[in-house]
Amino acid sequence: MRRCVAVAAGALILIASALLPGPAHADAVEPVPRSRLTDDRGRALTLRGWNVGDKVHHGADALSAITERHFRDMSAQGFDFARLLLFWDDLEPEPGHYSRRYLGKIDRILDWAQRYRIHVVIDAHQDVFGPRFGHRGIPEWATRTDGLPFTPHPDDWFSEYFEPAVQAAFQHLYEDTDLRRAQARMWRLLAARFGEHPAVLGYDLINEPMGRLDPGEDLPTAAKRIESRQLTPMYNRIADAVRHVDPDNWLFVEPTPIVGEGVPTGLGRIDDPKVVYAPHLYNAVMEAGGDYDPAGGWLEAYEAAVVDYPRTYGLPVVVGEWGPLNGQLPHMGRFYDDALTSMDRYSGGWAGWEWCYGGGYCAMDANGQLRPNKERTVRPYARAVAGEIHVDSYTPATRTYRLSYAPRHGGTTELSLPPAPVGWHIAVDGPATARPSAVPAGTAATVRVTPRGAAKSGVTVIITPARLH
Repeated sequence: MRRCVAVAAGALILIASALLPGPAHADAVEPVPRSRLTDDRGRALTLRGWNVGDKVHHGADALSAITERHFRDMSAQGFDFARLLLFWDDLEPEPGHYSRRYLGKIDRILDWAQRYRIHVVIDAHQDVFGPRFGHRGIPEWATRTDGLPFTPHPDDWFSEYFEPAVQAAFQHLYEDTDLRRAQARMWRLLAARFGEHPAVLGYDLINEPMGRLDPGEDLPTAAKRIESRQLTPMYNRIADAVRHVDPDNWLFVEPTPIVGEGVPTGLGRIDDPKVVYAPHLYNAVMEAGGDYDPAGGWLEAYEAAVVDYPRTYGLPVVVGEWGPLNGQLPHMGRFYDDALTSMDRYSGGWAGWEWCYGGGYCAMDANGQLRPNKERTVRPYARAVAGEIHVDSYTPATRTYRLSYAPRHGGTTELSLPPAPVGWHIAVDGPATARPSAVPAGTAATVRVTPRGAAKSGVTVIITPARLH
């Protein structure tokens, strides 16, 4: 969800200022132990990519803004992950009637993703609940307002979440038996239809859920209550529905967006063995168009808060959305480097907002070139590691990537190398062979590292710009 924050931002900024200060620089934080996503061969995955969606078109034209070019261009830059936005209002425009046209378009998009070896997480997206309030997401037939008022805020649409009618709609979604069943049926249908598609890695069960604030509650207190008492049971209900038809794919669960300001989540246990914690990384000031403050401590506070829940329950982390509105401000280069370094410590990947062509948040300009500072997201990484990872790090100053791991016998590790002006040099220390051992200038490549023999000792792969050799 992309938003401008004005009224709501004031409250969120106060939340951040109340947190304990973090270290002065993001690179001063020690890595935390973390679980990893795995593929069907048991290899540890790293997901690097972007959100892909179409909020403009609906009905017969739904998803028409998404083309094969999106996936071809993402792959050409070395990315392997897309969070695909779907809207319940397009899928089920009337109760019990699912759009075959919409499902067919999703099939086509997934086929494109498979062609370019991009993992897809299907995201049930909503903004300010849905079309009843001028946005996209949950159908009008599933929107119950109790006759309460709603006033649009076109200059600050995130604050519309605090309108009484919107808060009532969330309350009914969480508590009304028939709406619970409808939501579970919708997810069962999606999982049955797409669960075996080779591009599908998992399902993001609802985008940036919110809820009703009780009288006298501040935002952090309300968020923890909503997460604990409403979101946790909802996620368990949907997990049960999905597992009736799909035992294998990952379930991505989100806290409320309040976590973006460094507030620990109140989510409880999701009773499923393949759950991913998928918070979003947004700052109120930058969402309103402001610059990054390197000394402000926001990233450090966020990281300190976000690791507790996955550490408690042994979950992988994938940041489902991140990226500033204006990436060209003076400190934005520092922001990208700090944010990427921070996410590398605790997450198994991320999806930037968003892969489109133009201005604003778009990754690419109208000519298909990466926009200022977004090129910093293009860097080497390990797509899949057949073994236990010990070191997985990238140094922006030297553009050096280092991977050390204890290999599993017979497994192949895959590294993604994006295009670079001078190409890449790949060095392997240990009983393994890398192919290719060099990547020419201006090309992208998947490097496969294969152990030799029993490969009982560790393997270290170091990737550096070719001009250093």
